[in-house]
Amino acid sequence: MRKRESPITSWSVHKPRGLTRLRVFASVRDRSKGFLVAGGAVFPCALGRSGIVVLKREGDGGTPRAALPLRSVLYRKARLPRPRTLLPLRAITARDAWCDDAGDRRYNRLIARPPGAAEERLQRDDHLYDVIVELGWNDAPVIRGRGSAIFWHLARSGFTPTAGCVAVEGHVFAKVLPRLARHCVLVVR
Repeated sequence: MRKRESPITSWSVHKPRGLTRLRVFASVRDRSKGFLVAGGAVFPCALGRSGIVVLKREGDGGTPRAALPLRSVLYRKARLPRPRTLLPLRAITARDAWCDDAGDRRYNRLIARPPGAAEERLQRDDHLYDVIVELGWNDAPVIRGRGSAIFWHLARSGFTPTAGCVAVEGHVFAKVLPRLARHCVLVVR
């Protein structure tokens, strides 16, 4: 006689789809370079010129040592196809900037600015911000002067230092973004 399966054991347990955690650590040879670990894959990355820092401050050039939630993906529609991702996605416009003025009430937020001079223009002439993952740093709540615009973005040739962000080559985004769970965290250690 066959055993009846309990309705409780036959229910499927909801598991997050995709990677829920990425890890970043510094190179032992150069503190402004490091590695991004996504599942079983390891990719080189650039870090802030001051390396990984515990006490992050605006303009210090440090990448904060923290667990940083991935908030959203921003991309240059004219330069890239729409990235495949479960994260909230938005095309960058000419008015998009990130407020890094600690005296402004909009500090550490995406803002709309007329074309021209602005805090941190997202539509750049180079390709660094063709794809940006907004990292949840100093945003819940925002503390003035604690650092702003911490992104995961494209690296310069030779992985030269960032101002405090994590930067990788373009193919890394193509491989990793589709594999990320909606509530993924980038852990910088």
